[in-house]
Amino acid sequence: MADARPIGVFDSGVGGLSVLRALRAHLPNEHFIYIADQAHVPYGSRSLDEVRRFAEGITRYLLSRGAKAVVVACNTASAAALHALRRAFPETPFVGMEPAVKPAAETTQSGVVGVLATPATFQGALYASVVERFARGTRLLESTCEGLVQCIEAGDLHGEAPRRILEAALHPMLAEGMDTVVLGCTHYPFVIPLIQEIVGPDVRVIDPAPAIARQTRRVLEAHNSRNAPRAAGGVTYYTTGNPSEASAVMARLLGRAVAVRGLVWEGTTLREPPTP
Repeated sequence: MADARPIGVFDSGVGGLSVLRALRAHLPNEHFIYIADQAHVPYGSRSLDEVRRFAEGITRYLLSRGAKAVVVACNTASAAALHALRRAFPETPFVGMEPAVKPAAETTQSGVVGVLATPATFQGALYASVVERFARGTRLLESTCEGLVQCIEAGDLHGEAPRRILEAALHPMLAEGMDTVVLGCTHYPFVIPLIQEIVGPDVRVIDPAPAIARQTRRVLEAHNSRNAPRAAGGVTYYTTGNPSEASAVMARLLGRAVAVRGLVWEGTTLREPPTP
């Protein structure tokens, strides 16, 4: 029987839209609820405990809306909270982000791989585990690209600020022989054209979003939760920030008009604002 319940997707801001874009391409009949926790963006500079509390509050809201699965479309939140979410909500299937170190290590020719991610992702046990399991013999060059998430949140994908941040990160890596770049933050796929302009055509840039979409489809099939073919599914968008500002930035990133609704935090609980 078809399962028409929505799939919940969340991120600290607009970065998870890169994952949502891939999810919609792979699961066109599903409906999604997307939450951008812009009241707390960026997650990458926050403590893991703080991010875990945000993730649990968002998950409770998504489940209250009937979500049949939750995609943690944020590397920082996955590193901080994925294991805790699975313990707290054992009946709910979760799909999280994992830095794509494995495919990078398997395909690099030079043995030198650049990883762009937030401080919290680099500090998390998930990243350490991936490196330990898959990156032996591969030299990893890491950069936090401080300020890049804020540029993307503002819709600045091609300006002087993101270019300066990326050049400072990537030029030293290129000098060390890097031939592969791993995007360890869901915001970063939106600046792939700028990254490719800086690194040139001989450097592979790995966007994890398609792999996450394929994994989500496998998880739904394992739980018999795929929706039957019907009219194309849609998305309900929420932000804990300013809805009109979020609508403008999301429309720019997605290339179409987007209506975004507001949510508010009351302690650790996420609620819809009272009707005026």
